[in-house]
Amino acid sequence: MIQEKNGFRIVEEEGVGRLEVWDLDASQEALQRLLADLFENHWRKITFGPLIQGAAWEIRAESAPRSITMLDGYLTVDFGNWHFHLCIGQHKGSRQHPVDPRLARHRRTSRAELYRQINCDGAPNYWALRLFNGADEQQITVILPSPFLSDEMRYLKTPDFSRLELWDYLRSEYLGLGPDPRDRSGKRMIHG
Repeated sequence: MIQEKNGFRIVEEEGVGRLEVWDLDASQEALQRLLADLFENHWRKITFGPLIQGAAWEIRAESAPRSITMLDGYLTVDFGNWHFHLCIGQHKGSRQHPVDPRLARHRRTSRAELYRQINCDGAPNYWALRLFNGADEQQITVILPSPFLSDEMRYLKTPDFSRLELWDYLRSEYLGLGPDPRDRSGKRMIHG
């Protein structure tokens, strides 16, 4: 079920629940700016990796990336002893080994979104960014700080809504929206 409301979509996803989704610009320039911002300036606050049915990679960086570069449509975030690549731009391959245009479209990010998951009480439960490729497969999810969890992912006795600072910043910077009082309406995180 998809429903439009006040500039966002309401989506029911099997295994995830009810999401309120704001679409972002999925151009290479916009994604490069957003991802560089997150990984250069907010790396201490985020958890990231693919979140797919049957697997959740919840990675936390121990330091800022050494570099963030672009080559042949791929953004590379290099932390030194490990790195990852995301195809966010035009991908051609080399002259000797060109990439089939259908495969290039499959690999490239086609959809980017900020979202919040809504619990059974109707309040936001968690906040994130995610990217999908041209086949609508998830590339990455960036989980933002939660007012219900500490940096160590332990439940807080009372919500700390100052932890929504990064969510509020992303809404302002990339969507032109101010803080939403609804984000501060929950009393606790509810699973299931």
